[in-house]
Amino acid sequence: MFTGLVETVGRVVKISAAGSIVSMRIESPFSGELKKGQSVCVSGACLTVVNFDNTSFSVEMMNETVIRTKFGALVKKGAGTAVNLERALRAGDRFDGHFVLGHVDGVGTVRSLRDGGAGLYMIEIEAPSEIMRQIVAKGCVALDGVSLTVIDSRDSHFSVGLIPATLSDSTLGKARRGDELNIETDIIGKYILTKFSLSNVPRGKFPADAGGRSNISFERLTEMGWQINEK
Repeated sequence: MFTGLVETVGRVVKISAAGSIVSMRIESPFSGELKKGQSVCVSGACLTVVNFDNTSFSVEMMNETVIRTKFGALVKKGAGTAVNLERALRAGDRFDGHFVLGHVDGVGTVRSLRDGGAGLYMIEIEAPSEIMRQIVAKGCVALDGVSLTVIDSRDSHFSVGLIPATLSDSTLGKARRGDELNIETDIIGKYILTKFSLSNVPRGKFPADAGGRSNISFERLTEMGWQINEK
């Protein structure tokens, strides 16, 4: 598990495909502290260390990871790409971000960037409908492994704010319109969505509990302050 607080920015020094496995070598200042088998969040994807030295470490990706993330395009692009890095959370550590599993849901595209003044940037991300169903205003989202708060959510895109520290300490500071970003939505929201199958519930209705009783409705949730983003 990770927090979405980037430790450092590394650089891909080698990437290659052999059959269904893609190997990636990453230059990182904490490489010498790693152990074989440890997990590292690489721009949002939880990957396992297969070997390392004092300057770099290697990870391997199966086909599902390559398809689900922006790393598929990276194979063609080759070495030189900067990546956000975070080591797994240890028991007893401060939990300052949000629950980030490193299980990327899909890829979004930078739709626009706007200077919000005082070093703040507003960024809009266009994402597939299956991802947008899991995005809610003021909820959590991880972009390339960075824990962020959703400002607004529309049918096809959502927005987040990037403070100066995020801009300088992660790859998001160099994001441009049209760039692809790995997206992981909030794990708690995923379980709620799956449990209640909200996408199949008509407006004004809600699944009953085991005893057939339910006084919950979309209208009632709205009255309580919830923002219902129906798709």
